[in-house]
Amino acid sequence: MKTVLDVVRLDPTVARSRWSVVLERTVRELQGVECIDFEDHPAAKQQIACTRSFGTSITDLAPLQEAVSEFASRAAEKLRRQHCLASKLLVFVHTSPFRPGPQYSRSTVRPLRRPTADTALLVEAAVGGMAAIYKPGFKMSKAGVMLLELQPETVQQQELDFGEASSSRDRGRLMKSVDELNLRFGRKTMSMAATGLATERQDWSMRQERRTPQYTTSWDEMPVARA
Repeated sequence: MKTVLDVVRLDPTVARSRWSVVLERTVRELQGVECIDFEDHPAAKQQIACTRSFGTSITDLAPLQEAVSEFASRAAEKLRRQHCLASKLLVFVHTSPFRPGPQYSRSTVRPLRRPTADTALLVEAAVGGMAAIYKPGFKMSKAGVMLLELQPETVQQQELDFGEASSSRDRGRLMKSVDELNLRFGRKTMSMAATGLATERQDWSMRQERRTPQYTTSWDEMPVARA
């Protein structure tokens, strides 16, 4: 087994011929030669997904639409943090492959009129997509939303409708205000009505009985020492 000192003394050309270019660059870095670029920020994601397994099986359309509305809202928040827009939205649903009974799996891609990070438009697409692929009589166990064909928010193709362009800017400021309020006062302080009430536990919510307590992020879960 080679130690770090052995690697430092290794001839870079030998490292490349016997192993790989990656090891050669590592050797040169250890010898003081800069070969690997440093990234201040990770590369922007090409897709953003939000998927969850349900706490209980879902058979009705309404709770499925509520679930994908929540998933689309969360994906939209991630999209805006990345300063990007989505051109398409994929929504899927399926039954559990580990449970006996009839199986069902379906997905659909909903093209958006123009690239957007507007939660309302993404939720609308997710709800419509779920309605298109829903089939009664099956016990659905998981659903999800994926935002596809992302592009920087600085690159936008406008239409010859100046009033609509102004409305788009207003919606962008609205989404920014919503994100700031949710960051300050907690998730779902402001949310789309299609996602359901934050005070109620939905049937599609994940079971989290074994979740690690959030001592450092939630006042309600902070341990109390009594003398």
